[in-house]
Amino acid sequence: MTEDGTGRLDDQAFAEWLAGEAGVALTALRAEQGFADPKALKDAGDKVSHDLMSTALARWRPADAVLSEEQADSRRAWADDPSAGDRPTRLTADRVWIIDPLDGTREFSEQGRDDWAVHVALWQRSAAPDGALVAGAVGMPARTGPGGTPLVLGNRVPTAPPVDGPLRIAVSRSRPPAFVSELVEGIGARAVPMGSAGVKVCAVVTGQVDAYVHAGGQYEWDSAAPVAVALGAGMHASRIDGSPLRYNRDDPRLPDLLVCRPEHAESLLAAIDRYR
Repeated sequence: MTEDGTGRLDDQAFAEWLAGEAGVALTALRAEQGFADPKALKDAGDKVSHDLMSTALARWRPADAVLSEEQADSRRAWADDPSAGDRPTRLTADRVWIIDPLDGTREFSEQGRDDWAVHVALWQRSAAPDGALVAGAVGMPARTGPGGTPLVLGNRVPTAPPVDGPLRIAVSRSRPPAFVSELVEGIGARAVPMGSAGVKVCAVVTGQVDAYVHAGGQYEWDSAAPVAVALGAGMHASRIDGSPLRYNRDDPRLPDLLVCRPEHAESLLAAIDRYR
């Protein structure tokens, strides 16, 4: 990693670098291992990316805590059983990296699909009364960015211009919530199926769609980095009842969210309330 004059990259640049490095490793693994055994490829992808990111964080951000999908007990709701073992250091740390080493493992294991991603976000307790996301990057290694390099979106993406016509809503290609289909039909929108949650949120950021609605169950690592990118681009991001998205909680489950262009937030929240 190239450091700046102060001896290290700022947190946003580091997040983008880390997402890019993990993406390079995943792309190489995909090419080397092939697609004959999808499960083996998924498992190898999760491990290779997690190990790379954990090693880099331990070297370059040793004082920070980490919440990764691939950690042991990552899904434990500590508030449900506060006496069950030692609580993770992230629950008292000021800075916590929330990472998803491979978001969209199904798409990663399918030849020709590019809708999978790497998520890197930094949450800081002292940044707001309930903490806040202060850096974030989503790597989409199978897609090409400026100069032909693998695409990485950070939290400084310019706001995409609006597009005329029916609302375009990104939905899961494999398990869309039932109410979302009713919502799409009821408001005369168009569903756009995609894989990774990060890819769907970034589609809102880049103007490919107008909104992403999810209520099928997720964890903090599924949305932290994409939400940081979306907020940086001026998009709306909340729970589907309009309440704030909060991270580094005792319970890492964060089962629903709405990310959309800000001019559509009020009407979409009202419509979601009608149909869910």
